[in-house]
Amino acid sequence: MSDKLKVGVLGGTGMVGQRFITILADHPWFEVTTIAASPRSAGKRYEDAVGGRWKMDVPMPEAVKDIVVKNVNEVEQVAAEVDFVFSAVDMSKDEIRAIEEAYAKTETPVVSNNSAHRWTPDVPMIIPEINADHAEVIAAQKERLGTKRGVIAVKPNCSIQSYAPVLYAWRGFEPYEVIASTYQAISGAGKTFADWPEMEGNVIPYIGGEEEKSEQEPLRVFGKVENGEIVKAAEPKISCQCIRVPVLNGHTASVFVKLRKKATKEQLIEAMTSFSGEPQALDLPSAPKQFIRYMEEENRPQVALDVDFEGGMGISIGRLREDTIYDWKFVGLSHNTLRGAAGGAVLCAELLKAKGYISAK
Repeated sequence: MSDKLKVGVLGGTGMVGQRFITILADHPWFEVTTIAASPRSAGKRYEDAVGGRWKMDVPMPEAVKDIVVKNVNEVEQVAAEVDFVFSAVDMSKDEIRAIEEAYAKTETPVVSNNSAHRWTPDVPMIIPEINADHAEVIAAQKERLGTKRGVIAVKPNCSIQSYAPVLYAWRGFEPYEVIASTYQAISGAGKTFADWPEMEGNVIPYIGGEEEKSEQEPLRVFGKVENGEIVKAAEPKISCQCIRVPVLNGHTASVFVKLRKKATKEQLIEAMTSFSGEPQALDLPSAPKQFIRYMEEENRPQVALDVDFEGGMGISIGRLREDTIYDWKFVGLSHNTLRGAAGGAVLCAELLKAKGYISAK
């Protein structure tokens, strides 16, 4: 009998659910034992439920092929079989909030990739290297939900991963105004080029809801826990444009920053490359050894060459230079379905396990 924690993946047939399943295939702490999805997939073997919709670039793990998919709405039945769940369900925000709270109230921790609870005051939205301390708000959440071990934690939007960690690493220089344009991969919409052929050779200058998320979510990540809720930071002020580009995986950002305290290029690079957090201190299984790297080549980072840095969990920065209007500008790159989605949620779950919020039932 495995001593790994038993994991359920809610929404396991979708693209992010598939990414969870591939990441967890050989995880040292967690094992996928239950997969839940919509009623139309329930009762089928996982391989049959997915059918021709497997979107990963690696084969489906053998261990999950014969798992019989459960109905995600049968909360008690699914929860009875697992220690905790990852949530990647495709529902309305109201439905997601309701079903994630329903699972938490069965005393089953929920680590969510969804946006529905990102602004619930007592739900931590965690980039583990930056705001691991936000887990403190869970005590207030448990009181509200009436649970002992049932909790909800979420990860932030994939679009902020390529620049928010840099702003945090530079916090000693007090960034106060930021302009960012993100160039986002189609997998962020749950698509491949086979699904979305009109994206080949195309650019779409709009992604619904992304710009507000990109401007506001870093402030919540940078905020503080006060009186049982997370209060967002006032700065830096961020203005974003989010553009869909013909790339499968990898979100690139072009960023301009004003700093209150002067800094040299060397100081800024040192602050980035030396930055680490609790995942590195705790040596968590999914933690990159180097969270942020700086690339000196003037034509890097590139999606084709650099998106898989540190197994897709590291962030690559390049082209740091002084600006004529802002103080500094740079280009960032992060893997949107690894660091930005399922991988970030797995790292969050590892952090919560290490802190004692997730354990065997």
